[in-house]
Amino acid sequence: MLRFIARRLLLSVPVLFGIVLLVFVLARVIPSDPCRTALGERATPQICDAFIHRYGLDLPIPQQFVGYTGQLLHGDFGESIRYGRPVAQILVERLPLTVELTFFALLFATIVGITLGIISATRRNSPLDVGTMMIANLGVSIPVFVLGLAFEWLFAVVLRHTPFSLPASGRLTPGLDVIPLAQSWGLEGLTGPVRVVIDFVGNIYSFNALITGQWQALGDALRHMILPAVALGTIPMAIIARMTRSSLLDVLGLDYVRTARAKGLNERAVIIRHGLRNALLPVVTIIGLQLGLLLSGAVLTETIFNLAGLGLTLTESVLGRDYIVIQGVVVVTAIAYLLINLIVDVSYAYLDPRIRLS
Repeated sequence: MLRFIARRLLLSVPVLFGIVLLVFVLARVIPSDPCRTALGERATPQICDAFIHRYGLDLPIPQQFVGYTGQLLHGDFGESIRYGRPVAQILVERLPLTVELTFFALLFATIVGITLGIISATRRNSPLDVGTMMIANLGVSIPVFVLGLAFEWLFAVVLRHTPFSLPASGRLTPGLDVIPLAQSWGLEGLTGPVRVVIDFVGNIYSFNALITGQWQALGDALRHMILPAVALGTIPMAIIARMTRSSLLDVLGLDYVRTARAKGLNERAVIIRHGLRNALLPVVTIIGLQLGLLLSGAVLTETIFNLAGLGLTLTESVLGRDYIVIQGVVVVTAIAYLLINLIVDVSYAYLDPRIRLS
């Protein structure tokens, strides 16, 4: 197991290097002027010359790439052109929101998707099967921005003064805040990588409020996550439901399932213990792929619901030609993809004893 993980991590290095190289080169060959985009009317020739020299844009591209790679090896993502702050600091502030949104979206997609898939597979060709698959097809067909705006209109406008009203934007109700984790634990003076990790975890509001007992903030943070998580998780939910149905139907027709039924096992045990477990391999693969897509594809959702996460940061950086932030976001997303794929591969050995990672 450890040898397999080490080998996969080693093979991931050239993949990550290729991604960084591609994004780095594309960001510099695209015809644009980051100085004039960032400074606007203040961009005089003298200021732009100083700007270009400051960010090393006057150097050859290979020399710039070598310098950037050296920064990455030391954990330095550079300094944002738009914000004038270290990119690592921006990621620590904004990535936790995207992680939180992705977690709840995937939780919704997995639970609802697998449940609908089981219902459809066990009641094949029934009205219930047709209805659940219609819901799945509808979920795949509706774009996120349409579904998000429809949710905002329904739950924040139509149901505004009812118990079903939900907030349409933001992370918390104005006037309510979550106490930083470092402050709650009395670690304000702590510095270094440990403090970065604490700040990152503390910016996941629901987790921070849960472990520190801030129950009002926890409830409010969860209410604010419902609409964006459901909007973001609807398409993955539909895909997981269809894959679960298809995979489970294949397994339920095999000989060992018929043998289990002939031995007198109740239908629930046959489906859960013998059918679903063996049908989960392709479903887990799809869930892993959807997790990566959710983490990197929350741009529209965060924009619609006014959430200052990684997606909104990437949008602002693209419009402002802040290629340094773009590079940092792409590197983090690529690392997340590689780790997710590794976790999915390792999970195969636990789901199917016939698989040996060695």
